[in-house]
Amino acid sequence: MRILLLNGPNLGRLGSRQPEIYGSTTLAEIVAAARAHAEARGSTLLELQSNHEGDLIDRLEQRDYDGVVINPGALTHYGYALFEALVGCDVPVIEIHLSDLEKRAEREPWRRKSVVRPAVIATVMGKGWQGYLDAIDLLLDHVDDAPSAAATPDAARAGEAAT
Repeated sequence: MRILLLNGPNLGRLGSRQPEIYGSTTLAEIVAAARAHAEARGSTLLELQSNHEGDLIDRLEQRDYDGVVINPGALTHYGYALFEALVGCDVPVIEIHLSDLEKRAEREPWRRKSVVRPAVIATVMGKGWQGYLDAIDLLLDHVDDAPSAAATPDAARAGEAAT
């Protein structure tokens, strides 16, 4: 399986940006751990970090992946175009956040709403960089548990009609 890992605005500064909230692990270290974890489970990890919503959307439109893990950063709260692109990619998507947005919303109420959440099958938050590994596991477990197209009743009927 090809997993697309997307990281949004300001995540390129992980390790030095507010380590008391986001930890001291750099994005490069997170990507390396995520890649090794995906490979250990027989998958390939593609990745992009961008501070620009359009770059993330352009990458989604390449359609060379089977599932998405995304930390949208601040786009979580206002990235409606990103939401539309995630819905349109027609693959399972997992949302990941290093910190617990619900706890942070107590001080910063604007963090309460994730505009991308309706486009995802699950959200992992508040687990630090290890949450990326959990998100990969959730994605792969979801795909492993999903019935194949050939095993669905509609596919079987279509096959019968063709014979």
